[in-house]
Amino acid sequence: MITGSIVALVTPMFRDNQEVDWDCLKRLVEWHIAQGTNAIVAVGTTGESPTLDVQEHMATIAAIVEDADGRVPVIAGTGANSTREAIEWTHRAQQIGADACLLVTPYYNKPTQEGLYLHHKAIAEAVDIPQILYNVPGRTACDMLPATVARLAEIPNIVGIKEATGDLDRVNQLVSTCPEDFAIYSGDDFTALELILRGGHGDISVTANVAPRLMAEMCRLALAGEVDAAREINNRLIPIHEAMFVESNPIPVKWAVAEMGLMEHAIRLPLTELSAAYHLKVTRALEQADLLSGVQTVNSEFTG
Repeated sequence: MITGSIVALVTPMFRDNQEVDWDCLKRLVEWHIAQGTNAIVAVGTTGESPTLDVQEHMATIAAIVEDADGRVPVIAGTGANSTREAIEWTHRAQQIGADACLLVTPYYNKPTQEGLYLHHKAIAEAVDIPQILYNVPGRTACDMLPATVARLAEIPNIVGIKEATGDLDRVNQLVSTCPEDFAIYSGDDFTALELILRGGHGDISVTANVAPRLMAEMCRLALAGEVDAAREINNRLIPIHEAMFVESNPIPVKWAVAEMGLMEHAIRLPLTELSAAYHLKVTRALEQADLLSGVQTVNSEFTG
């Protein structure tokens, strides 16, 4: 089972043309491994999956798999609102060498609970790679209820869920109804600590893009039951969690990672760069967590 801090990795791009910066991507993977990140999600929402074409999508997964080189697990984002397309993408990610796949609930077409069950069951039966469900109704307009998750958890290669509602009562339901070896991950940095303390297994995190060491340590302590120490770190992270969502993800986090000197300022339309009105708020959050003081050192490591 994959546990701990799992970064939903941004996809770095060149500012002048918004093409993927492959060298920078490699450096980001190296940095995360050095910082203690436990696993990497390739091309999730934070990685701008909606605006990468299929070739770029698969090339990004392949690059991260190659760069990680087995040192940490790589979870490929392969969800789609077409079951056939999700099967194809999941199969390709398996061929590339991903360790698992993350499959968002079908968005926009709003299937029933039975439709959700049959969609994920079909993918799991077609491709025998470990699969993690991803429930984020705030983006998809589709909510996978705990009873449906419990049904899907009985399928051997459906191994976990990223639950991004932030609803801790729902976490309790998942813990009580799903098998013990079924992983429950937070998809909401604000409530990730509490989710782990209630029986969850980690956090698929936006904040980990800017504070990987802190997120990894917080998750480690929480999983070990060292509650007070975990809360102390989490209190330091709260202003960053807030700053990373002042506008739609990944707008703030990409701006923050660029401000730290780790990549260029670049994001693809229809998303735009962080509004000037929020620059100070994000910068102050980074400063409060002492994440800007090492920018020159980090930048030297990247370019040296």
